[in-house]
Amino acid sequence: MADDPNESAAPRVTQREAQEALEKQVAQLKREIGKINRTLAERAEEAVEEANGWYDSATERASRTAQALRSRAQSVSGVVHDNPGTVSSAFILGGAAGLLLGLALGASEPRRERWF
Repeated sequence: MADDPNESAAPRVTQREAQEALEKQVAQLKREIGKINRTLAERAEEAVEEANGWYDSATERASRTAQALRSRAQSVSGVVHDNPGTVSSAFILGGAAGLLLGLALGASEPRRERWF
C-alpha cells in the first residue's frame, strides 16, 4: 500500500506554493471585482443621466400643459364673467335636456322591478 500509484503520479505541492497560488487567485479575483464595480458604476451613472433627462422633459411638458390650462381657464372665466345670463341659460338647458333624456329612458324600460 505504500506504493500507491496515485501518490507517485501526482507531484507534491508544498504549502508555500499552494499559498502563493491561492494569493494569485485572490488577487485576480480582486481585479475582476474591481472591473465589475467600475462597469456597474458607469452603467448606474448612465441610468441616472437618462432618468434625469426623462424627468426634465416630463417637468417641461407638465409646465407647458399647466400654463395652457391656466390660460384656457382664464378665458372661460372671462366669458362667464362677461355673459352670466348666457352661461346660466346653458346650464338650465343642459339640465332640462338631461331630465328629458332620463324620463325617456325610464319610460322605455319595462315596468317590472321598479324601485318605487
